[in-house]
Amino acid sequence: MTDYFIQAFIYLVAAVIAVPLTKRFGLGSVLGYLVAGVVIGPVIGLVGQETVTLQHFAEFGVVMMLFLVGMELDPKSLWAMRVRLLGLGGLQVALT
Repeated sequence: MTDYFIQAFIYLVAAVIAVPLTKRFGLGSVLGYLVAGVVIGPVIGLVGQETVTLQHFAEFGVVMMLFLVGMELDPKSLWAMRVRLLGLGGLQVALT
């Protein structure tokens, strides 16, 4: 159980460091989370021994990222783009 807390602590510290840095450079916070994940995973190798545990954290991270992207959407602009979104989205689904 303490392994989960240690990994969560590593993720949170990386996010606390990476997100303000990317915001200072004028980039989005989502990119900061992605940079933090890349740095602590493949680059430094702080985590990565247990792939099943990492998959659970990654799935939670994807859900949080989608929530954050959804919070930044403006409903009026989304409604204005509905024809393009449905048309191009449907085309992508049909092609794949």
